[in-house]
Amino acid sequence: AHAEEDRQFHALVAARNHADSMIHATRKSMEQLGEKMESGEKESIEAAIKELEEVMKGEDKERIETLTKSLGDASAKMAERLYAQSSAGPADLGGSGAGHSEGPSSGARDDVVDAEFEEVKDDKK
Repeated sequence: AHAEEDRQFHALVAARNHADSMIHATRKSMEQLGEKMESGEKESIEAAIKELEEVMKGEDKERIETLTKSLGDASAKMAERLYAQSSAGPADLGGSGAGHSEGPSSGARDDVVDAEFEEVKDDKK
């Protein structure tokens, strides 16, 4: 009985940690976008962050995971737009590297958000 409780507690802690990482990465992405964000999108993401922070105080692992996924989806859309804007801009200095990325996005580090989002899927059974 205690082994099952320990497993559930471990899963809850992992969900909370991942949610916290997603919040941090999303806020960092929002800082990078700055004024380029649409006001409605910014308010929506900030509301999702606040809701997730409140749910993290409880013990509803499924709710935490659901809100983390929702925040990840919103953050991914935000990152896509950042990449689109950076690739649509002047592409000077981007041709000298042996890039494995899809475009000249050397200054944008929002790909971390996408990688973290993928980890959520790997953690689920």
